[in-house]
Amino acid sequence: MSTIKIIQNPSPSELEEKGVFSWSIWSHPEAEFPWMYTDDETCYFLEGSVTVTPKNGEPVTMGKGDLVTFPKGMECNWLIHQDVKKHYRFG
Repeated sequence: MSTIKIIQNPSPSELEEKGVFSWSIWSHPEAEFPWMYTDDETCYFLEGSVTVTPKNGEPVTMGKGDLVTFPKGMECNWLIHQDVKKHYRFG
């Protein structure tokens, strides 16, 4: 299985090329919950901080300014430290 991929502070041209700002927005307050990805997800964090711990894996912390790809099939736990707001797309 693939791992979580993070690009910290991607360039404005990279974000524009991917069409990030036309993607849907998801937001969530501080919380902790399990999650499973049924498809690849790419997201760009506008606000917040979160630690995602893949099942049998190491915790990965990400947040504002990060472009992140989560692999299809990954089971994990989300721990939102600061309210999150992100653009996202599946596939």
